[in-house]
Amino acid sequence: MPRNTRRTTLADIAQAAGVSVATVSKVVNGRGDVAPQTRARVQELLHQHDYLAPVFRHTETAESPTIEVQFQAGLKSYVAETLEGIIDSAAESGASVVISKASRAPHWARDLVSAGRRAVIAVTSVYTATHLNELARAGLPLVVLDPLHLPDSRVNSVGATNFAGGLSATRHLLSLGHRRIAYLGGPSMAVCNQARMHGYRAAMEAAGAPVRDAYVRQGEFTYETGLLGAVALLDLDEPPTAIFAGNDEIALGVIETARTRGLRIPEDLSVVGFDDTSLAQMASPPLTTVRQPLREMGGAALRTALRLANGEKVESHHIELATELVVRASTAPPREATSANG
Repeated sequence: MPRNTRRTTLADIAQAAGVSVATVSKVVNGRGDVAPQTRARVQELLHQHDYLAPVFRHTETAESPTIEVQFQAGLKSYVAETLEGIIDSAAESGASVVISKASRAPHWARDLVSAGRRAVIAVTSVYTATHLNELARAGLPLVVLDPLHLPDSRVNSVGATNFAGGLSATRHLLSLGHRRIAYLGGPSMAVCNQARMHGYRAAMEAAGAPVRDAYVRQGEFTYETGLLGAVALLDLDEPPTAIFAGNDEIALGVIETARTRGLRIPEDLSVVGFDDTSLAQMASPPLTTVRQPLREMGGAALRTALRLANGEKVESHHIELATELVVRASTAPPREATSANG
């Protein structure tokens, strides 16, 4: 009798075992959250059907799962560190990663499928309903890392506790005695920027410190925003004694503007950043900042993308990892408070 040459699928194994495709996928990929009896039954069926598990495919004929990682902005320190997390996690998972600039060419999602992509990770990229529909038609799962806008319920995303980070940064400055604290942030419509700013406002309100309209400025998450925004803030009749910057690049621009004016950091002006990229440690002085776990966020995005590519369900369509204040040398009590105590 001729041997059936049709390739056995995960669905075939799942039907024979009386379990879901996701459960079979977990066994194939060595996941631990499967009951021993179920695992044994599935493994026996895999053996009977000569199913070639991914671990052997990686070393023999077939390719490892390939994830497309797209980003829109330049390859700055923030993006580089998230990519490190994605790449490290891919290496641990036996997956491959292709990095590209976000494309909106006709049928771009279909082209990704033709190229063998199993899922897409977008780093701070903007996806409209049209883009989401095209991805859905192509059957490509999408994970957005640190979304700029509130993600559609169809989109899985990974971010950080931006509100809590803004709160802790501002509380730190308040605890040093600052009351004239400004916020210099990124795009006004960016979700992460809004959350950081609201954290700043909440801390100021709780402390009874007034937030002047002129003390809140928006721009881009760039060094240039820090340079120009600091000029506007320091030119005020009553300039701030501390500036909470929406990210580390903005903070470095603030420090440079202060330097050109002969101001000392932190004696004349305290500065706090956000992200804790390598720039924060290389700054002069080293930057007090809110650590965003960028590598961990990249790893979480990669693992989520792989689960979705394997047809598994995830517990939540949005994951937030905790931020943490890292105090270095760019913050100190305001000069007037030091003088009064001296």
